[in-house]
Amino acid sequence: MIGLGIDIGGSGIKGAPVDLGTGELAAPRQRIPTPQPAEPAAVAVVVRQVVEWFGWAGPVGCTIPGVVQRGVVRSAANIDPSWVDTDATALFAAELDRAVFVLNDADAAGLAAVEFGTGREADGVVLFLTFGTGIGSALFINRTLVPNTELGHLEFRGMEAERYAAARLVKREEMRLDWWASRVNEYLLHLDLLFSPDLIIFGGGISKRFDQIAPFLDSGLNVQPAKLRNNAGIVGAAGVAAGVLKGA
Repeated sequence: MIGLGIDIGGSGIKGAPVDLGTGELAAPRQRIPTPQPAEPAAVAVVVRQVVEWFGWAGPVGCTIPGVVQRGVVRSAANIDPSWVDTDATALFAAELDRAVFVLNDADAAGLAAVEFGTGREADGVVLFLTFGTGIGSALFINRTLVPNTELGHLEFRGMEAERYAAARLVKREEMRLDWWASRVNEYLLHLDLLFSPDLIIFGGGISKRFDQIAPFLDSGLNVQPAKLRNNAGIVGAAGVAAGVLKGA
């Protein structure tokens, strides 16, 4: 079975068809820069362009970097404020003239990780974290998603956690990797106190440097790198649209 997923980010909107038997992309992904300002109507046009690029006629899964409840966007920490209270499902369905399924971006990536990636064999409490411009999170209990956790916005060290430990500190602000990894370790230990996860999946593009990061993480934590990396949101969204994965 093939599904189409689109991952909406602050700098780019990327999508691809996905083989939902394997979780692998069925064609090279297409990426178009996110319009600025990234208002809903402008983003919907770009989503349509990505869908048309693949000549796709079926349902579409889309991610949003914010809380999504029954298709309505409820927060906009990392997207244009005009998204708050936007019915994204209705917006995209009208633009594409087909069924559209919208969910939180980290939830989509976590669903992919649990079904096809690092968490495939894991039960109990699994916490998926994606480190990038911010920190996204997806929490699973016995493989069932607890949606919209947004743990990057927890207060930590007197600020939002993602201000303290997002990967942008390394990529854009040139923080040394060992300093950053030590901050991440503090954050993970805090999450361990809250949730006692059986497995923490470490995602985001920086996970490709996990071998350099791991020595600075507490050995009592079961932290493993994500396998799908930056394709995870696309895969999860495609799976939800096709009915293979269960979102919120």
